[in-house]
Amino acid sequence: MSDGAHAVITNAFPRWDRKLLFKILNNIHDVVMVMDCDTTIVYANEAYAKILGVPVAKVLGRRLDEIEPKAAAINVLRTGMPYQIGGDYLESLGIDVVGSAFLLYEGNSIIGCVSIFKNITDVVELNRELQQTKGVADYLKEQLEQWEHLPLSFKEYVGQNSRVKETLILAAKVARTDSTVLILGESGVGKEVLARAVHNSSRRKEMPMIKVNCAAMPEELIESELFGYEDGAFTGAKKGGKLGKFELAHSGTIFLDEIGDMSLTMQAKLLRVLQEKEFERVGGCKTVKVDIRVIAATNRDLESMIEKGTFRLDLYYRLNIVPLILTPLRERKDDLLALAKTFLNQFSREVGHELILSSKVVSFFHEYDWPGNIRELQNVLEYASIVCGGSTIGMQHLPVRIIPTDADAANVECKDKPYAAKEILARMEKELILSALETYNNNRTKAMKALGFSRRVFYDKLLRYDIE
Repeated sequence: MSDGAHAVITNAFPRWDRKLLFKILNNIHDVVMVMDCDTTIVYANEAYAKILGVPVAKVLGRRLDEIEPKAAAINVLRTGMPYQIGGDYLESLGIDVVGSAFLLYEGNSIIGCVSIFKNITDVVELNRELQQTKGVADYLKEQLEQWEHLPLSFKEYVGQNSRVKETLILAAKVARTDSTVLILGESGVGKEVLARAVHNSSRRKEMPMIKVNCAAMPEELIESELFGYEDGAFTGAKKGGKLGKFELAHSGTIFLDEIGDMSLTMQAKLLRVLQEKEFERVGGCKTVKVDIRVIAATNRDLESMIEKGTFRLDLYYRLNIVPLILTPLRERKDDLLALAKTFLNQFSREVGHELILSSKVVSFFHEYDWPGNIRELQNVLEYASIVCGGSTIGMQHLPVRIIPTDADAANVECKDKPYAAKEILARMEKELILSALETYNNNRTKAMKALGFSRRVFYDKLLRYDIE
């Protein structure tokens, strides 16, 4: 140790034995460092080397303001602050420290500064990790609270899939406003269910939600259906005229389902209603003003249609204010069994006994892609509940059309009933009817003639097999 260091220390503690003093300092587990008025380091204890990994000999005689110019001890010395405690970051070593610094006096004159500190880098890093973990936990808690506090109307949506939850949380937020909503998703994902939930959670819930299926309306009728018509507007018009869907939805919500199937001519007329909230009835000249909330839905790729010129870009912008995207069932199979249970509970009440799925059916459901989504799952389970006859739904009770042709899955559970003619014939009959309808583009008259059924028998079978 240098004579300068001895001088500073012994001057500060003149009555103490020098060796005893240094022994005490070297047994302190924290770093003890002493510097003179020029910030030259005149003493450092053994903990300095242990904690900081720098030999004491390397720093003795060096100026701290050159090694660590932002050190708290330098601030104490230069400002004359008698004492300072707190955290500090040593850039030269890349570590965080916490400690204190205080002045050394000889009489009334400042002769140096003592700094005592410890390395808390691990603690700081742990704190950062804890803060990050807390941040994630707070976010998840917020998402959970949002989910738990969804309006009751949204509880109709079964499942815990994260993507579905995100859509429902956004839907709950937009439901409180009058913003136009565009629901996007494949056929059968539940677009109408979500539209109804948005309406029932809005300020318009006491007023009607009027549904318009744009795909089901003939082109020559859709304008009069939407906007209504005046007395004598066209041949066959109802005496006294008729209110259109937009007027019926006044103060409530209009749900435009399958908006992507609307013609360009009707798109232009619809755009005006959305922009101005007014229209004229067919055959009339009086402007009708309406206060409505618009929810539209489609299974079409509207952006692709815009590129092809079959959907108006300006209408797309008007509709696509808040898009709600519903995930297809094949991408949310974590909800599959919960959805199946909901439907089975419903059909159990109808058939009068409990219904459950066999393990093979459960496995098959998870492997199947469900092109018809939730609607297909519902129809499959309704069919199975009818033909099952017992409590357990097996592979032999499922519609033939969903069973892979390269597997004998339909016969897996038939060993105990190898000649279940009633169930087998029912499945075959339904498949024949569906095939005929598909062949004749859903023309029921042609389908029933091809099948050789009378009109009464044909429609009885449609009802029995729940064929729309």
